[in-house]
Amino acid sequence: MRVFEILVLVWSQVWFTGAELDYASNGQGMGLTGDYSIAGLFPLFNTEKHGDGFPALGPCNKGTPNKHGFHLLQAMRFTVEQINNRSGPSSLLPNVTLGYQLYDICSVPASILATLDLLEPQQRALFPPQDAPGGGEEREGDQGRNKDAVAVIGPDSSSKSFTPAGLLGSYLIPQISYEASHEKLSNKNLYPSFFRTIPSDKNQVAAMIQLLIHFNWRWIALLGSDNDYGRQGMETLAKQAPFFGICIAYQGIIPSASEKTQMRRMVDAILLTKVHTIVAFSSKSRLSVFMPYVIEKNMTNKVWIGTEDWTVATQISGIPGVHTIGTVLGVALKSADVHGFAQFEKTDYEKSIQYNGSKESGSSGGDCLQSTSLYSVAKNYYALETYDLISSFNVYKAVYAVAHALHQLLDCNSGMCSNRTVQPWEVLHRLKRVRFSLNNTPVYFDQNGDPPTGYDIVTWIWKGPEWSLRLVGTFSPDPVSLVINKDLVEWHNAGANYTVSQVPLSICSPPCPTGHKKILTGQHVCCFDCEACPAAMFFNRSDPTECQPCPAEEWSPEKSEHCLARTVLLLTWDDPLTIALLFFMACCLVMTVSSGIILLLHITSPVAKSAGGRTCLVMLAALTLAALSSLCHFGQPSQLACLIKHPLFIFSFTVCLAAITVRSFQVVCIFKFASKLPPIYDRWAKKNGPEWTIFVVSFTVLIISILRVVVDPPKPSKDFEFFHDSIVIECSNTLSIGSVVEVAYVTMLSMLCFFFSYLGKDLPANYNEAKCVTFSLMVYMISWISFFTLYLISRGPFTMAAHVFAILFSVLAFYGGYFLPKIYIIVLKPELNTTAHFQNCIQMYTMSK
Repeated sequence: MRVFEILVLVWSQVWFTGAELDYASNGQGMGLTGDYSIAGLFPLFNTEKHGDGFPALGPCNKGTPNKHGFHLLQAMRFTVEQINNRSGPSSLLPNVTLGYQLYDICSVPASILATLDLLEPQQRALFPPQDAPGGGEEREGDQGRNKDAVAVIGPDSSSKSFTPAGLLGSYLIPQISYEASHEKLSNKNLYPSFFRTIPSDKNQVAAMIQLLIHFNWRWIALLGSDNDYGRQGMETLAKQAPFFGICIAYQGIIPSASEKTQMRRMVDAILLTKVHTIVAFSSKSRLSVFMPYVIEKNMTNKVWIGTEDWTVATQISGIPGVHTIGTVLGVALKSADVHGFAQFEKTDYEKSIQYNGSKESGSSGGDCLQSTSLYSVAKNYYALETYDLISSFNVYKAVYAVAHALHQLLDCNSGMCSNRTVQPWEVLHRLKRVRFSLNNTPVYFDQNGDPPTGYDIVTWIWKGPEWSLRLVGTFSPDPVSLVINKDLVEWHNAGANYTVSQVPLSICSPPCPTGHKKILTGQHVCCFDCEACPAAMFFNRSDPTECQPCPAEEWSPEKSEHCLARTVLLLTWDDPLTIALLFFMACCLVMTVSSGIILLLHITSPVAKSAGGRTCLVMLAALTLAALSSLCHFGQPSQLACLIKHPLFIFSFTVCLAAITVRSFQVVCIFKFASKLPPIYDRWAKKNGPEWTIFVVSFTVLIISILRVVVDPPKPSKDFEFFHDSIVIECSNTLSIGSVVEVAYVTMLSMLCFFFSYLGKDLPANYNEAKCVTFSLMVYMISWISFFTLYLISRGPFTMAAHVFAILFSVLAFYGGYFLPKIYIIVLKPELNTTAHFQNCIQMYTMSK
């Protein structure tokens, strides 16, 4: 409300009293009559604001001369003269001339007063002050003032631009600033007629962040000047830094020059953080009063990231002892040489000598603000520095932008301009569409009134006491890109055990080794301890504080940054083990099938009858099926293979075991318990009891297998748990309750078979199968015990091969123990395959008893 009250008070003075605010000193170089006038707001002097906050109405030339502002004002005068003389890059306004009205905005209140003075003709045109003294008539002195500006160039800072931009925008008077970079000024809703030839601070912040990222400086201190420029820039950078992994260890506002104790505390606080990189988003005037305290505290070997306002300014580089602070890297506005500008200033200097020799400089009388004489300033002949040339080129572009807009409005393409009345809003409309080039630099404005230019990246170079700037890179805002030649940067931190070619570190904690996650030790993500990621987990850079589990199909060793594909464990068809086992199976099939044919051809022979007759054919068929079940264990398991492989083997082998058990039981009963057998045994033997017993025993295990498959059907599965780096491809439910019942049933039947076979160990040789059968059972049991032991230890292809081997070895064991001796007699010892031989054996057994 205070500012608003001031504006109302000043406006009332201007409007209702008809008071003069002749801020320019015509005849003293501050004004030029032309067909179309451009206003310029430049700081020729710096003055302090009164303590009560009211506008400083005293003479501006009582303040401190501002040599930089002088060069900017001269740049506008030079540009207008160049356009009028048609000596510039192109002839824009062939038959019309530009004029200017220049204001010395020595303070923020002065910039507001200058703006109000510019708006006075607009207000009088809308509401002529009939009741005011002299109302309705042109007052003396108004002629030739040329104050109806079609555009305004300036001011020089964001602080001085907000109020003028708001006031000028309400009348749609275009304003082009050459140094106001505050991001808020891009808001077209608040400042509809504001343009600038300097990039927005939004781009400057982006350039600084890219610079920090490029050199991996993640642990920084952030300083800002106590004005709109510093506060806004610091706030924007502080908001964006965490998104790029940059931590701000200390953040502070540089106070006014009177706060000496506070400045010393700031330096001490920065030293405590042990940061090596300091971002100073500050104006050169505020930083110039802070740097002496940095030097006083001997804060050396740091890297300073500077803004365009102070990086190239000798106001900072000229501070005694500033070369000890370390390395200075900063963004700088892109510059281009304005041909003839230096000579123009030299000529003006000569004119000022003549002028001051004939007329006393200073106030020309009249109003208190009519105090500035350009010639009194020009006589000092300030040297042009890099910073002055850069900003002068921005003024140069701004004036040419207005000239190009007028060129379009006045239809000057034909070689003659139509000298008509031009309203500021017309110039505003054309400015939005101007596009031209000056010194190979494109000039146009985007939808926010901002230029498309980026920044140069510069560094300070010290050769003894001599200071210079070196261009080391460039930054482009659209698209965002930073190019740096690190070899051109000299790191002034040898005291920190670095060489001039070594990039200094600025981190809170050193990077974690490969495959280690971060454990935060404070509020900053840059401060952490490291912990190794365990096996089966990996370090994902997108989430540095957590170790991520590997997908099921992958694995990782300890301290890994990525996962590896698991090895698939499968008994493939082309595996050498598979080929050997298939050959083994083929041999078993040949033996069982050929033996079945031989027994079928000699089914009535004594040997065949003693072996069980037709039951032998069933047993051989069961062994053949058992051998064929091994085919389900090769290759990628299918649903059908998983369903039938275990039931097929269990059932077929049970048939064989049951037949041998019943056969051994019959033989033992006949030879050892014939006189003691109950009648029920005779009925059992005569009514196909053996066959039914074999059927019931086999059917029982078949029912168990079917129930197991129906209740919980096995299917192809992948075992990720047994091996950490492999996938076992097998059928599920291998060790289910149903399978345990099956194994227990077969085991009980095997023990029963062993028992009856062992009882017949002293029977006649033709019927004494105890040794062979018990040997076969022992081989069968040992092979399966070996397989189950191996299965609990390992699940690889070798274990799968062991499973097939156990099946085939079991088949071979029963074939060799039970059928091979009989086939041997039938084929090679036919003399023993006679009824007489068998009767003789029985007779000898009876006599021995």
